[in-house]
Amino acid sequence: MGDLDRIFANAVDVIPRDELERRLSSGRSLRVKLGFDPTAPDIHLGHAVVLKKLREFQDLGHTAVLLVGDYTARIGDPSGRSKTRPMLTPEEIEANTRTYLDQAYLILDRDRTEVRHNSEWLAPLTLADIIGLTRATTVARILERDDFSKRFGAGDPITLTELLYPLVQAYDSVALDADVELGGTDQLYNLLMGRHIMEYYGKTPQCVLTMPLLVGTDGSAKMSKSLGNYIGLTEPPRDVFGKAMSIPDNLMKDYYELLLDSAVPDAPPVEQKRELARGLVRMLHGEDAVKDAEATFDTVVRRGIPDDAPEVALPDGEVWIVDLITHAGFAGTNGEARRFIKGGAVRLDGEPVRDEKLALDAGTLHGSVIQVGKRRYARLVAPS
Repeated sequence: MGDLDRIFANAVDVIPRDELERRLSSGRSLRVKLGFDPTAPDIHLGHAVVLKKLREFQDLGHTAVLLVGDYTARIGDPSGRSKTRPMLTPEEIEANTRTYLDQAYLILDRDRTEVRHNSEWLAPLTLADIIGLTRATTVARILERDDFSKRFGAGDPITLTELLYPLVQAYDSVALDADVELGGTDQLYNLLMGRHIMEYYGKTPQCVLTMPLLVGTDGSAKMSKSLGNYIGLTEPPRDVFGKAMSIPDNLMKDYYELLLDSAVPDAPPVEQKRELARGLVRMLHGEDAVKDAEATFDTVVRRGIPDDAPEVALPDGEVWIVDLITHAGFAGTNGEARRFIKGGAVRLDGEPVRDEKLALDAGTLHGSVIQVGKRRYARLVAPS
């Protein structure tokens, strides 16, 4: 894969693409900015997606600028918010920054990362400076933000402090002379505002590259600690493996491409998930941690399975999950089996089964355990 292909891989927005291609081909070391507000102490695999992209720029010889929003954290990024964020104390911001950076260095090269704090240039701004900054845009343009427009339409309060956030966040790019700014797709408005404000101050506007938001282990919402659907970068290997095994099958492609930089292997869904779990443990904790994490998972999955759980002989060939449930005697009809799946009551080797269309090769299921509800188990064995 060429350098340009590597940089653009998995990106959603590249604005303007031809300009970024030109800059990347110039041979000049670019200043590539990734900002974060230290509003929480821990980061997860959702953050890792864009951190990995920053690492790719690093590996190509560009300067990775990790911008700590210690000043903007006092405002709170309104992106995707339905209400005002709570204010953080300086002590909370400092503590969160330390842990965030320690975790970010699991992916970034510490020695080649330039860390800056936006309090360096935002704190000294005078009222006249801030008034000058506010002339760079209009209230109408600020209210174009989807989150602001929804709150405004619903009559929910929006503070003037929040309206200032996109401007002061964009001013970071002016202070840093950023060539490129990275972020998730939910940050596109802020990143484009950075281009606008740089131009307002007579600077060459930065290019913008966004990465997809990683859906969490629940399969429905973006990964978030507050939703509990996350895998933390510093979680123990056993927890990483176990959580990875609960990720829905339909997310395999995203997790493989965004986190492991590889295609989903041509294997049964259960083995795809196991290989993903191994890869994530390997990425975060190294090869030595993989074997123990997998062995522990297998022990835990089978813990509590009654010794007298019946054995069910598998039919030959491909097995439809609905047929398997009825074949095992857990449902009287296919309709009842489907209802069990929709209700989240079905597990295969401890993993939730959510896809009622799932079909598996019987040869891969020998030794597996199917569970319906809390107390009904069956061990699957090869056809007799």
